[in-house]
Amino acid sequence: MNYKNFSNLVKQVTRKLRREQTESETVLWEVLRNRKLIGRKFLRQCPIVFEWEGKKRFFIADFYCHAAKLAVELDGAVHLRQKDYDKARDYVLKSMGIKVLHIKNEKVISNMKEVIANLEEELGKATCPLSPSLIKRGGIKGGEL
Repeated sequence: MNYKNFSNLVKQVTRKLRREQTESETVLWEVLRNRKLIGRKFLRQCPIVFEWEGKKRFFIADFYCHAAKLAVELDGAVHLRQKDYDKARDYVLKSMGIKVLHIKNEKVISNMKEVIANLEEELGKATCPLSPSLIKRGGIKGGEL
């Protein structure tokens, strides 16, 4: 597959997942979008491209914070049927220095406070430089990191 076809495939899959997001993805996205969670930028349905056995491949992270190298995966019923795929994905992402945080769909719906606390804890562990423009806009307040 050439680069243009690969790039088009990534775009098609990403767009489809964004259009068909689950209820829990919609709920969590409202918390993460526009740097709402301690000023960190998250992307939704973010493709992560890697090379395996000489071929370009990709995974789509439900949510991804590049500065913290944190992928957030919401696990629903489909993940019960794809455990091997999920293990392989986590292995590849870990080898790229990306931490994967798994959160059950039910937890997002039933206990958002705990989900937010877990995310803040993981983001606090990550060392990422603060953008001077973000500090000037007041996006980061003392003691939040």
